[in-house]
Amino acid sequence: LEATTMPGRGRLILTGHLGAVMKESAQAALSYARSRAADFGVSGAVFGDLDVHVHVPEGAIPKDGPSAGITMATAILSVLTNRPVKRSVAMTGEITLRGNVLPIGGVKEKVLAARRAGTRTVILPDANRRNLEDVPRLFRKGLRFIFVADVSQVLQEALADPIPRRTGARIGAERTVAAL
Repeated sequence: LEATTMPGRGRLILTGHLGAVMKESAQAALSYARSRAADFGVSGAVFGDLDVHVHVPEGAIPKDGPSAGITMATAILSVLTNRPVKRSVAMTGEITLRGNVLPIGGVKEKVLAARRAGTRTVILPDANRRNLEDVPRLFRKGLRFIFVADVSQVLQEALADPIPRRTGARIGAERTVAAL
């Protein structure tokens, strides 16, 4: 998943053959970022001056569901705060407007995909903790699992810089995040 900003009028641009639920997740992620902008050192004014573009590669493959919510929020806040995402982190979880992380389905398949991709850290919703038992121990070995209940916990683990270094967004900055 990739995110970038560009001069604009505050629009959210989504590409990558996304279904309705995934589009709603992206809107929820942007709304969360806007509502908590000051907490992350982002000037609220940037939302009227910039468009945020979120792209999910492999556009020929239809994608849907709420599982990329925390990934979208992380990518958006990464680009708005100019804080890079750690490349060894994968994540999955639905997001609410208040930043709560809700459970998702397919934990076993998503953990196996993260392992195949060479990920070292996997962020999962706290409510999915028990689902990790369905993943054979052999496939869990060498992976670090972090269970979260709030997007702020995701950002602490996923972003390379723990403290925003400046206010505002860098126009044209791009961020890529591994979604499960």
